[in-house]
Amino acid sequence: MASSHLVFCLACLLSGTMVKETLLTTPSSSLRVKQSFISAPVGGNVTLQCSYEGDDSAWICWYMQTLGQKPQLITSFFVYSTENNFYGAFKNHPRFSLIRENQTTYQLIISDLKMSDSATYYCAFNHAQVVSFAEGTTVIVKSSSSNVQTLIHQSESETIQPGHSLTLNCTVQTGICGGEHNVYWFKKSEESHPALIYSHGSKNDQCKRNPTTQTHTCLYNLSIESLNVADAGIYYCGVSLCGHIVFGNGTTLKFTSEGNFLVYFMAGSLTGLFLILLMFLVERLNKTYNRQATEPRFPDPSPQTTTVLVRPTCKNNSQNIHHF
Repeated sequence: MASSHLVFCLACLLSGTMVKETLLTTPSSSLRVKQSFISAPVGGNVTLQCSYEGDDSAWICWYMQTLGQKPQLITSFFVYSTENNFYGAFKNHPRFSLIRENQTTYQLIISDLKMSDSATYYCAFNHAQVVSFAEGTTVIVKSSSSNVQTLIHQSESETIQPGHSLTLNCTVQTGICGGEHNVYWFKKSEESHPALIYSHGSKNDQCKRNPTTQTHTCLYNLSIESLNVADAGIYYCGVSLCGHIVFGNGTTLKFTSEGNFLVYFMAGSLTGLFLILLMFLVERLNKTYNRQATEPRFPDPSPQTTTVLVRPTCKNNSQNIHHF
């Protein structure tokens, strides 16, 4: 049963590289991780916790994904089974262990951390041939040496209108430690803790070397399109190189209501003008009506013509007849 489950998990992974959270939760199931970012020194220990609530007949899996690589299956187990299955390089590896606190909470413990343990770890569950992933936990392993000098510059704040696009800049200046390094972008808001939103490796065309000071200056950008108020927060740029990770002070993304204010102002102005015009017309009509009601009415002075019909009559009045 374990082998068939392994084949199924690997088939799901081969369909593509998992970079961001893939969430296919069913209405009756949910999967959560305790932390989205952990920084620990070489030789230390980290504990990754995953909580699952849902159908009892599910498999729980842990995956590891290094930057630019496909995820690797670390372990899988049946919810009501006591057997834990580790795979590949993690099989019989004493530094990786699994602890189940109860039937819903599972912990992946990595001991004696190595630089190669820096990666994003995903907890997933498999039920009814559907694999669903929780948000990943990024683990950064730091070297104990302190001879690396790295400076990161970010703009303090950016103000933008909703619906517009923005490009955040991160300028990294490294000391004598050049070569490849990884860049991480984190977002922190009032509703959530810092969470990884994007990561990428360095490219030669993004960096310039100063032969005088033997330093490297690299410029990285994060483009965000169709921004809305949910994107407000502080965006941190972090660089991992030579066993160290250094963060900038963060760029605060704010939204302005200037565009909405202009729309509301124009709408209010037009409404006000319409009401004033309407009141003026009503007042005019009212005055006209009152003036006509109070004016005295006189008879029409134009002459009237009366037509009298006279019927001719003949009278036989002998007294008025004269004979000659």
